[in-house]
Amino acid sequence: QVQLVESGGGLVQAGGSLRLACTASGIRFSINVMGWYRQAPGKQRESVATMASTGSADYADSVKGRFTISRDNARNTVYLQMNNLKPEDTAVYYCNVKDIRNWYYWGQGTQVTVSS
Repeated sequence: QVQLVESGGGLVQAGGSLRLACTASGIRFSINVMGWYRQAPGKQRESVATMASTGSADYADSVKGRFTISRDNARNTVYLQMNNLKPEDTAVYYCNVKDIRNWYYWGQGTQVTVSS
């Protein structure tokens, strides 16, 4: 059974930091891309940051310079270090994993709330 377990969300004041973590288990095929998406109330889910198995990373323009994605391939874990958080970063953050067959898996989501 595939599981993506997320942790690290919470409430923080503007300018603060949070670190999200997501560990994947039960995926039979090699993992290609790991990443984070977010969905704010009334908005569509959007990509925040993704990292391929090669280490190549992509970021949404809105988080460049503030967020850093990293991964531990041996542990099938992806992290998102979020610094200088802004109220507009408030959303449910979802971990996403794509295997080499291009099958996608989603975590249950973790709430990040940034107060002004």
